[in-house]
Amino acid sequence: MFTGIVAAVGRIESVKPLGNDGDAGVRLNIEAGALDLDDVQLGDSITVQGACMTVVVKTAHSFEVDVSRESLNCTAGLGEPGEVNLEKALRAHDRLGGHIVSGHVDGLGTVTHFAPVGESHELRVLAPRDIGRYLAFKGSITVNGVSLTVNSVKDRDDGCEFSINLIPHTVEVTTLRNLRTGSKVNLEIDLIARYVERMLSTSQDGQKPFA
Repeated sequence: MFTGIVAAVGRIESVKPLGNDGDAGVRLNIEAGALDLDDVQLGDSITVQGACMTVVVKTAHSFEVDVSRESLNCTAGLGEPGEVNLEKALRAHDRLGGHIVSGHVDGLGTVTHFAPVGESHELRVLAPRDIGRYLAFKGSITVNGVSLTVNSVKDRDDGCEFSINLIPHTVEVTTLRNLRTGSKVNLEIDLIARYVERMLSTSQDGQKPFA
């Protein structure tokens, strides 16, 4: 589990195919930046742009992860060199500064607007319709691994557009600063919203919602 509080911005230095066919995944070599790797062991989890990955190789200042073709098809920002948000797995005694994050990307959003507003930035993202039902005013959403608060929600024919206010600190210390209109972003819905939706929905066999 994670919190969505980015610990460091690293960089994918290389992307190496794990096979010769089109279904092969890749191995990423990631320079860890300011992320402390002293307590990281092989097999530990680190989120990279919001996607939970397993460390398979580690040096003093970098680590490597294997990414399947399926994961590459369902995420953004993992298939080529560039900056990435990093967070180590949550420990039981750590502060939960953001919200409960699993590191499982639920879908891709598209940036529709990103511009300064006063001292902050307004970010608007168009999410797929099946993700839109989990979004709520003042609810939580993870964008590229960053825990954020939803400021507004607008249902559209082509999806659900939500807006976020980014304070200067968040823009400065995460890869969100690199976003542009049209950028694809990794989205993870609030874990609690997922369970609430399940509890209130009618099961496929026609049973009434749980209550």
